[in-house]
Amino acid sequence: MKERIVIAGASGFVGRYLEEHYRSEGAEVVLIGRSGPDVRWDDAAGLRAAVSGAAAVINLAGKSVDCRYGDANRAEIFRSRLATTRAVREAIAQSDAPPPVWFNASTATIYRHAEDRPMTESTGELGTGFSVEVAKAWERELFEGDLPGTRRVALRMAIVLGDGSALTPLVNLTRFGLGGPQVDGPWFATTARRNAGTFHEFRARGGRQRFSWVHIADVLGAIEFLRGRSDLDGPVNISAPNPTDNRTLMAELRRLLGRPIGLPAHRWMLELGSIAIRTETELVLKSRWVVPERLLDAGYTFAYPDLAPALRDILSDRGLLHASAAR
Repeated sequence: MKERIVIAGASGFVGRYLEEHYRSEGAEVVLIGRSGPDVRWDDAAGLRAAVSGAAAVINLAGKSVDCRYGDANRAEIFRSRLATTRAVREAIAQSDAPPPVWFNASTATIYRHAEDRPMTESTGELGTGFSVEVAKAWERELFEGDLPGTRRVALRMAIVLGDGSALTPLVNLTRFGLGGPQVDGPWFATTARRNAGTFHEFRARGGRQRFSWVHIADVLGAIEFLRGRSDLDGPVNISAPNPTDNRTLMAELRRLLGRPIGLPAHRWMLELGSIAIRTETELVLKSRWVVPERLLDAGYTFAYPDLAPALRDILSDRGLLHASAAR
């Protein structure tokens, strides 16, 4: 009998990657989304049927944070995560055959801006501000109530690298000669943005904000590893063990793409550009220094522990790797 894997929010590139893998392995994959294709979020009976007897439930649903943090978008970022997580939890609670494990997306952004030391599950300090409050509320919703038959894991994912990821705009900038570091600096703050927790304070200098990342193959690898470890639940950092910084990331991209020159982008340029393309500078200026302590202690072996091989694999698949970097 085929095992059933339920994936909610599979329209993003991580969800599509997981779907393709599990289908290729012969699993029955049930997709939950606003309009299906298999089950809609407003179909409570369908949700119960989907999770009942499933081998695993993976919920990745939530509005992208790659947007301007105005009132409407902030509200939808919260709603889309909390409502879908609550719907999954209620479906599992009402199931006659609850799944043994439920993986729910979270984010490594839950930790504070860190330039002094890495953040682990045991010693990391949670931050403040809008993005952090979203992550905290998301995890509270996941672990709310009693689900005795189902292990719950919060996937605190770093920036996921793959085809269609946050890497794409950085690759495009590099190819056009703009692949220098993203450099923080002073910027004016409005009262509204401070009150909303969406203003990024100037801290890291010279493009040295830490960059924690994970290859998409290790997102899948970690999930499969955790499926087999019934002793592991709660928050788990899904991040490569060797994070880097923004300056090194951009230098590596230039090398692999064969672009010797890359102009830096200073804070004022980033702020104006983020308004134009409807995003936020926090996404590139916050220092995320996250290490996967629990995965390493449990014995997980990363397929891509280091940045250069991870980038080379992704760029090679897309036919972008420069001849000088192909060897």
